[in-house]
Amino acid sequence: MSELFSPLTRQIAGRVLVLRGAARELWLIFMAKLLAIMAYGVMNSTLILWLSSDLGYNDAYAGYIVAMWSTFMTMATVMVGSLVDAIGLRRAFLLGFAVCIFARGTMTLSTVPWLAVGVGLMSLAVGEALMTPVMVAAVRRYATTAQRSISFSIFYVMMNLGFLLGAYIFDHVRAWLGETGRYTLPLLGWEFSTYRVLFLISFLLTIPNLMLLYWGLRPGVEATDEGLKITPEQPKYAHLHVLRGLVLTVRDAFDDTIRIFAGLWRQPAFFKFLGFLTLVVAVRLIMYHMNYTYPKFGIRELGDGAPIGRLWAINQMLIIFLVPLMGTLTLRWSAYRVVTLGSAVAVMAVFIMALPPAWFAPLAHSWLGAWLYYGYLGMQGAFVHPYYVMIFLFVVGLSLGESLYSPRLYEYPAAIAPKGQEASYMSLSYLPFFVAKFFVGMASGPLLDHYCPESGPRMSWMLWTYIAMMAAITPLGLIFFQKFIRVKEAGRND
Repeated sequence: MSELFSPLTRQIAGRVLVLRGAARELWLIFMAKLLAIMAYGVMNSTLILWLSSDLGYNDAYAGYIVAMWSTFMTMATVMVGSLVDAIGLRRAFLLGFAVCIFARGTMTLSTVPWLAVGVGLMSLAVGEALMTPVMVAAVRRYATTAQRSISFSIFYVMMNLGFLLGAYIFDHVRAWLGETGRYTLPLLGWEFSTYRVLFLISFLLTIPNLMLLYWGLRPGVEATDEGLKITPEQPKYAHLHVLRGLVLTVRDAFDDTIRIFAGLWRQPAFFKFLGFLTLVVAVRLIMYHMNYTYPKFGIRELGDGAPIGRLWAINQMLIIFLVPLMGTLTLRWSAYRVVTLGSAVAVMAVFIMALPPAWFAPLAHSWLGAWLYYGYLGMQGAFVHPYYVMIFLFVVGLSLGESLYSPRLYEYPAAIAPKGQEASYMSLSYLPFFVAKFFVGMASGPLLDHYCPESGPRMSWMLWTYIAMMAAITPLGLIFFQKFIRVKEAGRND
């Protein structure tokens, strides 16, 4: 065994060592990604529960609001990419984090539905939309060609570490206060529900990022194979009054945004790229259902206070180790090939949840069930519900598939994007997700109502069968349509 892993360990270490001498901006982006995902993960896990518990929306209406929010965020992501290319990464970062701070503060402090949702949640969509293409474009901008592959792997590890920590915060606060508990803020005397306490934590996690990037990110920095280049950004209208210069800068940025956006649609390869991403949407539906369907499913099947966050956190634990390993093992494979394989593995994992729970009762009472229930989750009681083991096996299989396909979804657009259009490609790569997020939001509530209601008989296996069959479109489509949609990747021969 040691003979097998020794060369692999050296290979991984060699890839990591290429980051010696990397621009400080690259390390700042890794840290910013960690904090941003912690804040987003805490908020996103809480969102569907907050809409129902604090604001009084039923499953269907809560799902419709999530669909509207997710769709608006995707539309904003598509539109801001070219704006980012026009105004620069640093300004886009600062604007995005400032909007997120305002939005999360509004959601934390307000109990008025139109204000909390209409102002807070919808503003958050704009802030998060600014972060999505900017973060990925920044990794490409601040990493050399040799550093790019491992940088995207570390970037993805930071994302999963953020979700992991967010999941533990989510479970800890729920266990501390209860699902419908109350907490009074010291000194100020403000009272918050359990879910608004989680929003408060999300708000507080966003503030350090604004300060970190304001003082740490140098304008005009770019890592090239020839060395670090710094081209300080000079205000175009420095000779004019500040307000007049700001108006003209915004006008020019808008004009550049329209020009860049329109130019993309004149590139034939871009349509193939969108075809690829349209198929990939199906497997990504799994992750959206884990955000908006799984929390209520878990609480209803396993009971209030069930450690659903820690069960899902197994995904992030595995991803942190699997991504560098799988990235090394598939280093010479094209992104298209790896995405096809990884999506097939992920879909097969979902079908575990579609099987009868009674089949897993023996495993639930074996050493695996005992370790999971009493050891990892720290639960008490003699009965181990089979769903605990089923969710565990599902998450492990999904994690293996995700570790293959998901990092390559970041690398693929970066590998084929023309220079100077990285953020545009990344933002427009989210165009097919417009349909996916809308569909999950609209379907989540009715699926829960019909197959996993709060009270009455449940057929949760049908809910997961539906999700698995939809996700299967990705691997099947990528195999059948590859000669029509596959795009040549820089540095790949297969």
